Amino acid sequence: MSELILAIEDEEPVREAIVAALESCGYQVITAADGEEGLELLRAEDPDLIVLDLMLPRIGGMDVCSLIREHSDVPIVMLTGLSAEDDRVEGLTRGADDYITKPFRARELGARVRAVLRRSTHWSSEERELLEVGDLSIHAEAREVRLAGRLIELTPKEFDLLEYLARNAGHVAERERILERVWGEDEYIDPRTLDVHIRWLREKLEEDPSKPRRLLTARGRGYMLVEA
Repeated sequence: MSELILAIEDEEPVREAIVAALESCGYQVITAADGEEGLELLRAEDPDLIVLDLMLPRIGGMDVCSLIREHSDVPIVMLTGLSAEDDRVEGLTRGADDYITKPFRARELGARVRAVLRRSTHWSSEERELLEVGDLSIHAEAREVRLAGRLIELTPKEFDLLEYLARNAGHVAERERILERVWGEDEYIDPRTLDVHIRWLREKLEEDPSKPRRLLTARGRGYMLVEA
């Protein structure tokens, strides 16, 4: 059975374009015209991925994203007409897995959805163990992170990134390899997305994010997770 996609978008022409683009890729698509209807469909239909517009009536897209993340790890692709980096960053920190700006090309939307779905099922069952790097513990199956015993709240994508770095602890993870393994083979991914997630991981894991001791930068190469 093909994956079920929930598109939450208030503009009818855009909804129709999303449906046409994703159905042409073989997905089933259901739609909602506002955030409340979208949350109801999420509970009733349990979709495999959500395409979520940022500018929605009644409940804004950012708030819908936060509400979804309180109860679900379903992948979210944020759809926005805004180009400011701050808006993209906020969407990612609220728990979105990726974003795409309007107007979008049908091929680009299909590629992003395909890549996010692939990433969400990437880690195989034999990889679901406890990873420890110094006082940092990562329980892969439970998707739980503790620092010196204290539970650390991460977004789904922050967790995926930290898990990958932990599996390569003590070694430099090249930027291209991180993007490939964590974000998938998506030709449209903005490489700056990686830097945004690294910055937010440091905010949560470092005593002084401006002077990181756990999550280090290898200039011109990538990043490395080490014991503090």
